[in-house]
Amino acid sequence: MAGGEKRCGLIVVFCASLAGSAALGQVPGNGEWPNYGNDPGGMRFSRLTQINRDNVSTLKLAWVFHAGDMSFGSGGRKRSGFETTPILVDGTLYITTAFNRVIALDPAGGEQRWAFDPQIDPTWEYGDGLVNRGIATWLDPSRSKAQPCRRRIFESTLDARLIALDGATGKPCADFGEHGQVSLRNVPGYIPGRYHMTSPPVVIDGIVVVGSAIDDNQRVDMPAGVVRAFDARTGVLRWSWDPIPPNAPTAQTAASPKTWRTGAANAWSIMAIDPVRDLVFVPTGSASPDYYGGLRPGDNKWANSVVALHAKTGQLAWGFQLVHHDLWDYDTASPPLLATLNHAGKIIPVVIQGNKTGLLYVLHRDTGTPVFPVEERPVPRSDIPGEVTSPTQPFPVAPPPLVPQQFSMDDIWGPTAEDREWCRTEIGRLRNQGIFTPPSIKGTLAVPGNLGGMTWSGYAFDPQYGLLIVNTNNFPNRVKLIPRNKVRSNQEDGEYGPQTGSPYGMIRRFLQSPSDLPCTAPPWGTLAAVDMTEGKIRWQVPLGSMQNFGGAHDPIPPGSINLGGPIATAGGLTFIAGTTDPYIRAFDVENGKELWKARLPASGNATPITYVSSTGRQYLVIAAGGHPKIPEDPLGDVLVAFTLP
Repeated sequence: MAGGEKRCGLIVVFCASLAGSAALGQVPGNGEWPNYGNDPGGMRFSRLTQINRDNVSTLKLAWVFHAGDMSFGSGGRKRSGFETTPILVDGTLYITTAFNRVIALDPAGGEQRWAFDPQIDPTWEYGDGLVNRGIATWLDPSRSKAQPCRRRIFESTLDARLIALDGATGKPCADFGEHGQVSLRNVPGYIPGRYHMTSPPVVIDGIVVVGSAIDDNQRVDMPAGVVRAFDARTGVLRWSWDPIPPNAPTAQTAASPKTWRTGAANAWSIMAIDPVRDLVFVPTGSASPDYYGGLRPGDNKWANSVVALHAKTGQLAWGFQLVHHDLWDYDTASPPLLATLNHAGKIIPVVIQGNKTGLLYVLHRDTGTPVFPVEERPVPRSDIPGEVTSPTQPFPVAPPPLVPQQFSMDDIWGPTAEDREWCRTEIGRLRNQGIFTPPSIKGTLAVPGNLGGMTWSGYAFDPQYGLLIVNTNNFPNRVKLIPRNKVRSNQEDGEYGPQTGSPYGMIRRFLQSPSDLPCTAPPWGTLAAVDMTEGKIRWQVPLGSMQNFGGAHDPIPPGSINLGGPIATAGGLTFIAGTTDPYIRAFDVENGKELWKARLPASGNATPITYVSSTGRQYLVIAAGGHPKIPEDPLGDVLVAFTLP
């Protein structure tokens, strides 16, 4: 049977045990956290049990470390965000800062061992702000412990460089590229700052694979979203892959080459790898520009997809598109997660992939074929001249959507009558036909919105219970297209994008009433556990609070917009921060009950990790830095560690 599947017949319990054992085999068992998601497939699961349901309430602050790199948005700089997810290998904790410095720490006490500064220019126009989410590592099996750069640390920088450092000293690896670095700027249409890197690369079989972040809504022909692979020893380019090359079949059949103009579809989020299958799993974003696709007709494959590439060659093994001809900025923002499931009496290797729509897809890892059925359903058509929307979009039959897919006037909420009336008036003006309502000149209600559903926060998988732990947002926004001849006269409030080269600029605004709170009813953020065997939601609870968001309010229900993902442990726990209130929390993985929370110096818009140090103690660590795009959010530079008394 394909993919090494095993028939389980009626012995469901035995099959569940097999699936859990197979998944656990992927998880490091030595107390380290060697990858962004712990194991190469990104399950974010730890086997550690020292901290568990029974004692998590006694967790105390162990140490703090100040990274020192912050920008408050003055002097030509954008605001910073401390969003790093550390890794722990060889008894050393490695982090990155907002300015791309790499720092090595003692994991038991937080003392600095070394630091490397790539000296980026912080005044460049980085669309995501000054942000870096982590690094990758590789152990060169051909080198002895006495040789330099046996353990290599790889970082991709905001100013588009790939850097290799000696894990022991922090010195650049002289044999990698030019003095330890490779330029990533040689892509068609490169624009300094607007083409940058925020996520860590991945390393598989001596190859470093890196994507890119490309600013939204600036131009039609933004830089190409190529994914590239470099030799981990030498830095020599091994291959590159373009999600939507200019000679793509959809381009040639739908329009002449002269009218086909686009770019991006870039892999700005975190990738996953399967070393056994020699596959790299790449999540891709939307083609440029986000809200007008008249110059990029067709489905735009492989934008808004998850694709599997052969690591040795970069050739496409398979692809699955989550959104056809995206017009909503519905990037595949969440990292792919590789797990082994018991489904329909078989043990199946899968890729779990969600996106901003709030829809969750489960695909066979070898073929990309849906494990739970996916239906192509009709969606609303565009009324914009020159725009040809996809007539259908793919909807999974299971699991169910994790956020609302439509919004009615009965759903309007506000803390005061004035807020509710403002929301009612504003939403009443908009085209509103649920998810996939196309952008319009009139204005469109985008549900769940470009910050909705599952963002780069991702998810964690607990193989013991077969549960996927997912945090989501419900935060619709208004999107409006502006005819080119009216762009300069537009005075509306919101985030403006020129979409230069297209007939329309765009403006979008989150639907927040005068109180600054959303027009949708809370919770605006939730944490859920999805039973991946049955494709059902086991539990879903509000996550955090927006009680003080935008100022003081009368008591409001819980549930906060959140950016920063969960982890799960064999102690029966899931840990997560990410909310606008500055707390990290622990939940019982079986029922969603909150068991512990601790206040952070700033909101923790990052994913925590857990590990055991050389002292034998288990630690929980999270970066607390505030959010770069929320001006009212206090910034921080603090790495915070907790342990048991």
